[in-house]
Amino acid sequence: MNNVPEHNESDVVVVGCGIAGLSTAVSALQGGLSVTLIERAPEPDFGGNSRWTEAYCRMKNEREISDDFEEHFAANAGWNIDPNVLSAAADGYTDWPSYVKAHPFPDPEVITTFAANVPSTVAWLNSFGLRFEPQPIYLLTQNTSRIAAKGGGLALIERLMQEAKALGASVLFETTAVDLLRDEDGRIAGISVVGPDGLRRSVKARATVLASGGYQGNQEMMTRYIGPKARYIRPVARGGYYNKGEGLRMALAAGAAPAGEYGSYHAEPVDPRSRQAEAVVFIWPYGILVNKLGSRFIDEAAATADATYDNVTRTIADQPDGIAWVIFDAQVEEIPRWRASIRSDEPALEANTIAGLAQQLGLPAAALEQTVAAFNAACPPAAGEFTPLALDGRKIVGLEPAKSNWSRPLIKAPFRAYPIISANCFTFGGLKVNTNAQVLDTDGRVMPGLYAAGETVGIYHQVYTGSTSVLRGAVFGRLAGSHAVTTLR
Repeated sequence: MNNVPEHNESDVVVVGCGIAGLSTAVSALQGGLSVTLIERAPEPDFGGNSRWTEAYCRMKNEREISDDFEEHFAANAGWNIDPNVLSAAADGYTDWPSYVKAHPFPDPEVITTFAANVPSTVAWLNSFGLRFEPQPIYLLTQNTSRIAAKGGGLALIERLMQEAKALGASVLFETTAVDLLRDEDGRIAGISVVGPDGLRRSVKARATVLASGGYQGNQEMMTRYIGPKARYIRPVARGGYYNKGEGLRMALAAGAAPAGEYGSYHAEPVDPRSRQAEAVVFIWPYGILVNKLGSRFIDEAAATADATYDNVTRTIADQPDGIAWVIFDAQVEEIPRWRASIRSDEPALEANTIAGLAQQLGLPAAALEQTVAAFNAACPPAAGEFTPLALDGRKIVGLEPAKSNWSRPLIKAPFRAYPIISANCFTFGGLKVNTNAQVLDTDGRVMPGLYAAGETVGIYHQVYTGSTSVLRGAVFGRLAGSHAVTTLR
């Protein structure tokens, strides 16, 4: 199965075997098209980020999305958007100027289509025996509703791969897509790939779908777009190392319009010592965050953790050496389920004094003691109500940076700490698509024969709309596969 034949032809070639690529493939196969799947990873590791995610979905239940689904996208559509663009976007899509159709902001029509197709896509996944339901989550507080795939992303991709093979898909593992093919009219006509033997071959197809993820596994692209701090940032799970950005590179080189925020990424706070995937540490709203200098640098509890952790974690990457420590005390035992907020398999560092803890962390003891003392003095009186599972308004007074909730002095030994770095779940930069998941060029025109799905679609700016990435993969994958069926048949 790993031999890539010269001029292998199919109706659809799909690059990537995560939730996006497999949703595309199965949709196309169900419509009677032939499909070739390209996957750079060996078979035991196929699936990119999808293999490792718990697949949380911003939904009330399997039939309803959360109330704030579209609202959150609208509130995070990009920085300083030109009012002329917004005014033009209020007209019918056919009347949009080309510069608006190609603008990197998330088109309202695309987001509305995304939201409208979530319930039917989940129902489609249900048809394969997959289920979504409330699941335990590491977030002790939440500002929206969520359910999760039973068995996580691994269950999704394994079942869809099984279905794709049963319907006749050809799957080429350890094969990397490196360039787009064009026919004599300039239409995208397939993919040039490098197989396990290191040789380049052509995989021709009438429709090409890029579902190859972002560029979190490519240090050169990370540095180009994110900047020098990229040296401190690593993928949140092993699957991210396979996402090296070739799909984006080849599409942009062919004239595709970029979309999403290329200089940003979905950040998660992880313990750098842990070998586990997504070894998140979310206890910091109940303590303080300090950098290598022993200083606080951000409001640890401006809102619930799910509303703030993206920005908090990106700020950690801006600290000296890209690392911070959360410090909390034995009062944490009063917080229900607090251990669920830590997914690291490494223990907390512990000491009976702040100076002793500083020594273990390699931080300047005098500076850390001063930071803790200043924080303690700024905390509200102990008589105020501490409500750990809801915003309680217990803020510090007369000290910067602020802490807006859950502030109480760190006074009860033992004192504990976890190191935290900014891990990259996925990059925000992607390709501009329309409501059919067709890739648009820099003049807002459809690039015939080319589609994108999943992380390769650029729709995120500023703050990630949490628990929508798996849905993005499944929905845009289905849109691409279904449109290919309609077009090619």
